Amino acid sequence: MGNRTRKLRIVEGHQTTLGELIHREIREAIEEAVFEELEAALGRRYERIEAGERRGYRHGTRLRTLTGPTGPVELEVPRARLRDAGGEAHEWRSRLVPRYERRMPEINAAIASVYLSGSNTRRIRGALAPLLKAAPLSKSAVSRIVATLRQGLEAWQQRSLADVELAYLYLDAIALRVRMGQRVTSVPVLVALGVLADGSKQLLAMEMCTSESREAWRGFLEQLTARGLMPPKVCVIDGNPGLRGAIERSWPKVLVQRCTVHKLRNLERKAPAHALEAIKADYHRIVYATSLAEARKAWAAFVRKWKKSCPGVVASLEEGGDELLTFFAFPAEQWKCLRTTNAIERLNEEFRRRVKTQGSFPTEDAAMVLLYGLVATGQIKLRKIDGPHLVRAVLAKTITLEKAA
Repeated sequence: MGNRTRKLRIVEGHQTTLGELIHREIREAIEEAVFEELEAALGRRYERIEAGERRGYRHGTRLRTLTGPTGPVELEVPRARLRDAGGEAHEWRSRLVPRYERRMPEINAAIASVYLSGSNTRRIRGALAPLLKAAPLSKSAVSRIVATLRQGLEAWQQRSLADVELAYLYLDAIALRVRMGQRVTSVPVLVALGVLADGSKQLLAMEMCTSESREAWRGFLEQLTARGLMPPKVCVIDGNPGLRGAIERSWPKVLVQRCTVHKLRNLERKAPAHALEAIKADYHRIVYATSLAEARKAWAAFVRKWKKSCPGVVASLEEGGDELLTFFAFPAEQWKCLRTTNAIERLNEEFRRRVKTQGSFPTEDAAMVLLYGLVATGQIKLRKIDGPHLVRAVLAKTITLEKAA
């Protein structure tokens, strides 16, 4: 197997299809990769070693069947014995093709993906038939694959957050219908989405609670702190009073940015129909101003114009206060991402879209596994924040917001 040459043969009376060629290429590529892995383990490929110093020896091959993107692939995997530091020989195990692996990780991910979309084993077999071909897929096999997600969820929920370089933190909740105590009820899942030093977004934590009360949010934040998470430079929230109170109690010195879109909805509820468009335009002059100074001028103009005719609108705006303008203390390239909760709203919207076929979940555990699995398997991807190169500089300095006079 030293110099392996790939040959594509046309069997007499049979025209080889493109699929067959690809299947053969995949098989040969895997076999060659495993062969090179073994050569490196034996020290024959990248090092010059005397015969007496060899790390081990080969002793034949074994046949393995591994299901991949083109169906079951029959592989000829080399066997070998390696010597440890004490000179004792033990059987070599390939990391590329683990001993008990029957499916490539991509196939397991595809099975988990279809399962997480709400399908049962029969539907999974139908959906993945072009990949599985004649490969067996039992109900227990699907259960084992999903069990790995459950184990991953448990490890993810308990992992340390001490090494997370957190810059910004988005906090929100999504409601799911779950069977609890013989009844299907709507319960919130508290969600924390962080922006790290490299500008990437990371789902940091989720917890199912019975409400979005101050105590529920406080317990959620305290768990993050207990796992080593350092306070962020700013928390971006929708204005939920329970959440706001929890932040004040847990991280009193952390800046808060209230979502400007949620506040606009509050203003619209107070505005008369004939003045709605004018109020929206004046509000946009505040939140889309080119500087904090311009925003304060637009704010003062808004109050003067609407205080007498629409006092409820002005009262709602003033309730948000400076926390509607916190984003001005950060790089201008990131204002769009920081002035609203859109980042976490988009994540929650993806959650809603994927779970709508479920109707309700049989258990709390099933709901959490699904949400975690959607992110862990890459079905929901989180893109970086705007201006990612600026985040590390933000972490390096103290951020303050000039208060209104």
